[in-house]
Amino acid sequence: MEQNKIDLFIATMGNRFPSHRLLMMVEMLKKVDDNKLVIIQSMQYKAPTLLLVISILAGYLGIDRFILGQTGLGVAKLLTCGGLGIWALVDWFLIMNETREVNFQMFTQAIHGSGSYGY
Repeated sequence: MEQNKIDLFIATMGNRFPSHRLLMMVEMLKKVDDNKLVIIQSMQYKAPTLLLVISILAGYLGIDRFILGQTGLGVAKLLTCGGLGIWALVDWFLIMNETREVNFQMFTQAIHGSGSYGY
């Protein structure tokens, strides 16, 4: 893939991925063809800031974990009212990084051709 397309993707979507994985992503993108780039760009990556807002407003209901596809954690958080508020509070500091990691997992699944992007 052309370097300018890779640079554009990283510039526009880089904030949705862990910063320590961006160089690895660039190397992975260099090895894929342009057809796969269309798939990678059209994926619905989660916005870390939006998940933080959702976590602050309704994190005690587990909605943030449901959105990330972590159904078990979402149910546990819902049933315990966010771990009596403690878990919800801790998630305010963790949810953005967790969102970026989930996005990176989606990205690697798309690169490697796995058909399920179920996040």
